[in-house]
Amino acid sequence: MLVVDDQELVRGGLRRILRRRDGFLVTECADGDEVPAALAAQPVDVVLMDLRMKRIGGIDATRTVRARADAPPVLVLTTFDDDQLLSGALRAGAAGFILKDSPAEDLIRAVRTVAGGGSWLDPSVTGRVLSAYRTVRPAPTTVTGRLDELTAREYEVLQLIGRGRVNTEIATELGISEVTVKSHVGHIFGKLGLRDRAAAIVFAFDHGVVTPGESEK
Repeated sequence: MLVVDDQELVRGGLRRILRRRDGFLVTECADGDEVPAALAAQPVDVVLMDLRMKRIGGIDATRTVRARADAPPVLVLTTFDDDQLLSGALRAGAAGFILKDSPAEDLIRAVRTVAGGGSWLDPSVTGRVLSAYRTVRPAPTTVTGRLDELTAREYEVLQLIGRGRVNTEIATELGISEVTVKSHVGHIFGKLGLRDRAAAIVFAFDHGVVTPGESEK
């Protein structure tokens, strides 16, 4: 994984949490402008991205990452009062966000969830971030009709996506195969016009499919 943060103290703390013996191989960037070279040097499964950096901020760096053909998912690492920046990071394609003062076990779980194709929205700030998100990207006016296009099973899958579940977890909870889950996810994205799982989570929260707090593991 790639850690991008302009504070050595933060990067050092993350190295101590995300240890090799627990399955993490960490490389680092000290600012957002170093990200393209780091990704070109070796493939990574997930990028842990700070938002506030001196030269290139996390939103622009996330947009650069997600524009790559082989784009890894981006998990934003942030502070409690970055609502507008977090909503911008979601629009840039981030798979989720976690607070810098979160417990180590939550950080590990979030990284693994995002690396596995899921999304992670820290429940303590999700409501505020989605409010900020909506001020720039309002909800569609034809929501009811679009939701009605989903089958009952697709609606269940959307609920579980909104709660941060990855495909393997959804398959287990619903008693179906992972291949079937992937098919449902593709249909959901197509019917609702969503580009990725982060957008699906935002949609689920915005339209009452799930509510803040339900995304907790």
